[in-house]
Amino acid sequence: MNEDFDVVIVGGGMVGAAVACCLGGSNLQVAVIEAQAPDVFSSEQPHDLRVSALSIASKNILDAVGAWQGVISRRSCPFRRMRVWENMGDTTFDSDEISQPELGYIVENRVTQLALLDRLTSFDNVKLLMPQTINKIEYSGNASKLVLGDGTILQAKLLVAADGGHSRVRQTVGLGVTSWDYNQHALVIYIETAYAQQDITWQRFVPSGPQAFLPLTGNYASLVWYNSPDEVRRLQALTFDQLKVELLNAFPKCLGEVSQILGVVSFPLKRQHAQHYVKQGIALVGDAAHMINPLAGQGVNIGLLDAAALAEVLIKASVEGKDIADVNILRSYEKQRRNENLKMMTVMDVFYRFFSNDILPVKLLRNLGLGFAQHITPVRNKVMKAAMGLEGKLPKLARGERLI
Repeated sequence: MNEDFDVVIVGGGMVGAAVACCLGGSNLQVAVIEAQAPDVFSSEQPHDLRVSALSIASKNILDAVGAWQGVISRRSCPFRRMRVWENMGDTTFDSDEISQPELGYIVENRVTQLALLDRLTSFDNVKLLMPQTINKIEYSGNASKLVLGDGTILQAKLLVAADGGHSRVRQTVGLGVTSWDYNQHALVIYIETAYAQQDITWQRFVPSGPQAFLPLTGNYASLVWYNSPDEVRRLQALTFDQLKVELLNAFPKCLGEVSQILGVVSFPLKRQHAQHYVKQGIALVGDAAHMINPLAGQGVNIGLLDAAALAEVLIKASVEGKDIADVNILRSYEKQRRNENLKMMTVMDVFYRFFSNDILPVKLLRNLGLGFAQHITPVRNKVMKAAMGLEGKLPKLARGERLI
């Protein structure tokens, strides 16, 4: 069976599903190919280990496409405060200072994906192929042909790569990347705490790397412990009781009592950026285009901004009768997002390197900077708006506006 589509999205994770939802209701015929269906959600299940801090801009996008209700009807934890400190320098940001109810939400990645997948099935112009594998991708420069595992052949005017950091689409069409490792791993630890649900996320900096706390619903939280690969491997090999002892010795007292450790996972820190996001009939979004240090939890957020920006460009071109696969049309998406993403990646990289060392003059300078940040209102407000994703040029959906 052969099927023709205007847009075929490879990858139905959070960003790929978001692209489809943003295009939902348009006059473009869209297909989404996802290899593995996420597990059905139940409120009785423990929290997943992979969570994200969704910004207000991301919430606006999800709300505008009708998926936010699917998030909050499952499970999410709003946070109103952010604390950052190291020794003498300490600053806390509070949403009350900018008259906002919250700064963001901690949400399990699967919850966000499920909400988006549920929503996209309600659009007549979007077809979800899941679970489905791809046997072959052929790219001619004018169109793409995909041979699926069941023998179906899809023809696509525009092929969107939302298939992650090791993107098969990106490699097939020859879009190169620049990348390097940080020589650090992040250990994610899912814990039960003595405290009830908290409204603060915090990060403390020590020479071996940051330590972060992300609140979850109920008496639960996610901790992120950055360290050398060898040390993370050692910690991950411990029993949960042994790891709990190490955790309480290393983390600050404000962590409080840890009732038990319920799960652990680790991943390496890597920075990667595609040299180009587009070519004729091709567009990259999310991790296929960029992988960022997870220090401030911006990976998913900038991916959702990619989705919103690309959809805005495609719908505008379609309404104006232009070819959505034209590389000159697609470059307007690249122009919007690549520099913004590079700016965010560079800021996170500088911030990470500035704080993850024990050089005395640098240490004094950053402690001084954190101390000043606590007392300079314009700086604090700008930091909070940046964390909320509301700084810079934003796609319409991120501002809560609709495309159709």
